[in-house]
Amino acid sequence: MLRRPALSMLLTVLIAFSFTADAGAAPAPERAEPRRVAIVIDDFGNAMDGTEEMFALPAPITVAVMPFLPTTKRDAEEAHRRGHEVIVHLPMEPVRGKRSWLGPGAITTDLSDREIKNRVAAAIDDVPHARGMNNHMGSKATADPRVMRLVMEVCRERGLYFLDSRTTGKSKAETTANDVGVPLVANDLFLDDIYTASHVHKQLRKLLRLVDEQSDTIAIGHVGPPGRITASALRSAIDRLRDEAAFVRVSELLPLPETVPLWR
Repeated sequence: MLRRPALSMLLTVLIAFSFTADAGAAPAPERAEPRRVAIVIDDFGNAMDGTEEMFALPAPITVAVMPFLPTTKRDAEEAHRRGHEVIVHLPMEPVRGKRSWLGPGAITTDLSDREIKNRVAAAIDDVPHARGMNNHMGSKATADPRVMRLVMEVCRERGLYFLDSRTTGKSKAETTANDVGVPLVANDLFLDDIYTASHVHKQLRKLLRLVDEQSDTIAIGHVGPPGRITASALRSAIDRLRDEAAFVRVSELLPLPETVPLWR
């Protein structure tokens, strides 16, 4: 038989447990795997609006720098210095739009095999610290299997991964990357395809839903016309996102290389 003090303590614990259970819902089950999110910011290299604000974000980002522009090297070096990841933002031919929008060294579907490979290699050489590459525009070029195979061959030779920005549903990036043996990941969401604060905040809410639904998520924003808007919205959303997922660089989301089994 329990002595009176022990009985009293037991009753107190049971009452407290009962109150806690009744007062709130059962805690949500833990996720089977941790969530990760990579934020990519395109169009560095030309002293665009929002450049400094993006560099100063209190989370790692992946900085996509266009080659052969006035601040290409400066932006790549500064991004690297601040601990962000650098990739080449390769200008590629779109279905619609002026070629002049692409900037120098663009990859177009009328180029010879040799010229495409030379331009891709030159772009990589022009962007210091590049770990990977993604397409700037490119809805026509990324849908061309010949062009994409050549791009992937240079990426493989130089040890770069490829991020498909998914500017077209007809992209051949995944199939050619798999054929050539280049690590590939793909964009899930554009944050600022419309240049308004309300749209960017709406896209960030979509991003939170994606993070809740899948283990790894990539979202792309831009410096330039929406740069300050996107940087401000990201800064306000970082703490909320960090509650749901770890901020990572794109290279941390690459599929692990296949290993040879120890048994045969």
